[in-house]
Amino acid sequence: MDAVHYNVRQDNAIVKKAVYVAIGIKMNGNKEVLGMWVGGNESAKYWLGVMNEIRNRGVEDIMIVSVDGLTGFVEAIGAVYPKAEIQRCIVHQVRYSTKFISYKDIRPFMVDLKQVYQSPTEELALEKLEDLDEKWGKKYPSSIASWRNNWPQLSTFFKYPPEIRKIIYTTNAIENFNRQLRKVTKTRTIFPTDDSLFKILYLAMTDITKKWNGRPRDWGQILEQFCIYFPDRLSLDDLG
Repeated sequence: MDAVHYNVRQDNAIVKKAVYVAIGIKMNGNKEVLGMWVGGNESAKYWLGVMNEIRNRGVEDIMIVSVDGLTGFVEAIGAVYPKAEIQRCIVHQVRYSTKFISYKDIRPFMVDLKQVYQSPTEELALEKLEDLDEKWGKKYPSSIASWRNNWPQLSTFFKYPPEIRKIIYTTNAIENFNRQLRKVTKTRTIFPTDDSLFKILYLAMTDITKKWNGRPRDWGQILEQFCIYFPDRLSLDDLG
């Protein structure tokens, strides 16, 4: 789940509003847009309504959610899908933590940071995080703290093999979708109403998703591994 932002006229003023988009990968490997929501207050109560809407539409279970650091979202997921695992987007986390780094330090810092999130195991990743803290912590404490504070959601993907990691460690799939939305709306700098914005995005979504016919690479192998990791919720027999 991720967001794309637009300017909308409201009460004789121009307001920047977020359009939140949820994309799921079904058990047959096909992607599907689960919903789009204009505006809304980023809070646990708001996201609880969104998650309940997704469930009411027929999404019975979610194994893993890849998400940016949306306020209140983790709590809402746990309330509606208590067994769902949360993976915070590594790409968003890298962008956030490097915004504190000076230009002259960015390259050496990134070399050390990659050792953390590209580690083969969580144990080794934590060792590399300690090394990163020892080398850069005093100079850039906020960057290191952001990794430590969000580690429970950042480290979920370490338990899975590379095939599954590629799918869940980042929200790139939804960012690609958002980029295509921006192409359609680039000539409109301001929308008169929420409804007008939603209408053009909905029409764009229908055109974009018509071209979605591929599955993640090695999906059969990935599906078998999901059945092993979640034996009480999935089986190959159930999937036909």
